Amino acid sequence: MSRYMSSRFADLEAYVPGEQPQDRQYVKLNTNESPFPPSPQVIAAVSGEQVGMLNLYPDPECRRLKSKVAACYQVREENVFLANGSDDILNFAFMAFCDKDRPVAFPDISYGFYPVYARLHGISAREIPLREGFVLAAEDYYDLNSNIVIANPNAPSGRAIPVSDIEQILRTNPDHVVVVDEAYVDFGGESCVRLIDRYDNLLVCMTFSKSRSMAGGRLGFALGSPGLIEDLNKLKFSTNPYNINRLTLVAAEAALDSQDYYRENCRTIMENRCYTVEELRKLGFTTIPSLANFIFTSCPKCSGVELYGKLKERGVLVRCWDKPALRDYVRVTIGSREQMDAFLEQVRAILKEG
Repeated sequence: MSRYMSSRFADLEAYVPGEQPQDRQYVKLNTNESPFPPSPQVIAAVSGEQVGMLNLYPDPECRRLKSKVAACYQVREENVFLANGSDDILNFAFMAFCDKDRPVAFPDISYGFYPVYARLHGISAREIPLREGFVLAAEDYYDLNSNIVIANPNAPSGRAIPVSDIEQILRTNPDHVVVVDEAYVDFGGESCVRLIDRYDNLLVCMTFSKSRSMAGGRLGFALGSPGLIEDLNKLKFSTNPYNINRLTLVAAEAALDSQDYYRENCRTIMENRCYTVEELRKLGFTTIPSLANFIFTSCPKCSGVELYGKLKERGVLVRCWDKPALRDYVRVTIGSREQMDAFLEQVRAILKEG
């Protein structure tokens, strides 16, 4: 850290993204990317003509894409906010709705960016412990007198709670914003988008990174009441109104015209998830029930940190955390059947070695 760094951020612990090593070719199951390319329509949309227009600013209102998102989710355009990845939206949400008088609560084991944003913006945060088995109990969030952020399905466990639980959290916290991060909802979860007309304090956050194969495109969207969307737009237009580039806009429009392609990919990932969990069960692994495009699983013979290291030596990347509650587990992205078979082959070899 330089001597010029503001004292406000001197003690900030930054979020650590999944590693992206360049030293060799890996079976990459550590960052929850899709194993499938974007649809043919998306690839065709990012054409030479569009590249030739990069000298022009994109539409800061994202009007065409906003209209398509609204139609896809059966909401109004004033219910839609678009930004540079769902992380961008979460950052804006922490800025817009939280301050020293309006704290935030979220699970103690969840997406690692939540506590980072709280510290970044000087917000008092309450980390609510999960129950045994990484279970999020809705009643722990009733009447908190606080803003709330919940990933559903949660990370890194993959567990999900029903929309009825989300609704009860909304009912018991009517004067505070409840952000539901649905980054992984397309892999078997249940969206609470249908609640936004009934609860003006609900903000649903989604992404094109996972189920729509656009992690490299950086596009997220939020659905909520017009008032919440207006608040987020105020911050967007006060920071960077052109935060979604021209190529991402046309790619996302084409992705929304390719729904059948992405639904089929999600079905394949869910099938591969079931297959991988069953094969690991035969090997003595304990896996948390997941409705995401990843699983959280524990090896019977070594810690998650040790398994991660052994797999990396063999060319397979998974994710681990050296924290007491998490160190027995690894998080494994569900990829293609070929990728999962490669992962399982190396797991069997490691167990055979003892």
